[in-house]
Amino acid sequence: MNPAAEPGIRAGLPPEEMRRLAGFAVSRAGARQWSVDDLAWDALRPEELTETDSSVVRFITFIEDHIPGYLTYFLEAFPVSGGDQAIEEFCFNREYFRFLISWANDEERHASVLTRYQIEAGISDPDTLMRELAEEGRKKFALPYETPVQAFTYTLVQEKATQLFYQRFKAVAAEPVLRDLLHRLARDEARHFAFYSELVGAYIERHGLGATVADLKDVLATFRMPLADTLKGYWRWSMKVTDATSYDHTEAYDALVRLVTGFAGESGRASAADLTEFVHRIRAI
Repeated sequence: MNPAAEPGIRAGLPPEEMRRLAGFAVSRAGARQWSVDDLAWDALRPEELTETDSSVVRFITFIEDHIPGYLTYFLEAFPVSGGDQAIEEFCFNREYFRFLISWANDEERHASVLTRYQIEAGISDPDTLMRELAEEGRKKFALPYETPVQAFTYTLVQEKATQLFYQRFKAVAAEPVLRDLLHRLARDEARHFAFYSELVGAYIERHGLGATVADLKDVLATFRMPLADTLKGYWRWSMKVTDATSYDHTEAYDALVRLVTGFAGESGRASAADLTEFVHRIRAI
């Protein structure tokens, strides 16, 4: 079942817990805001960009610019309109909405700054880029998950993978404005990961490892980075990108293993070990 095609997926946590987690995340985001104009655009040195650098910037612009699709998915999966929801479920979704709006603001800024970087660096021109992004942006984004903890686990892994990628790209990039930009993007993604890590942790704490590990394994078994199935030439392009940056998105799975292990008391030790072994098998493929 695709939750985006259903009225919504049930909460599984009390709305008070979502209010606490979302409130802290939104406050943290507000204290760490930056704008596109904060970058030293006058210091841009396009001659220091390699052909690979330009290709990677184009690739990640497509990913970040799909924020309308990502946001639409979550608003459909966790609706905040319609009168057929239980009050508790609506309250949960309403509190999550507070985070979603803050997160979407971050991601829209990422899309805007990468778009401007392409134009300032001469990688593309405004009209061509607008239409290229629209060609991919109009495609629907969906996830094949039925439970909230699955949707949140997917996003936890995706945010950590994106953070790691920006850090790896910064390590090999020479152009100074690009390096600054990547540092800012990685810092934002780290904040997003922290929220989803706390959220998934809350599910584990409330329902226990035995009841949640199957959902976590299902996510890892089916995980694809955003746009993997819709962006034209994604797989060939992504292989070039990962080779250039020595990046492997499965490294992000270790963050989930660490989270689960932290909750593995006497009763949960076997479940944690099972997930750890499952991740080892996936990464060995």
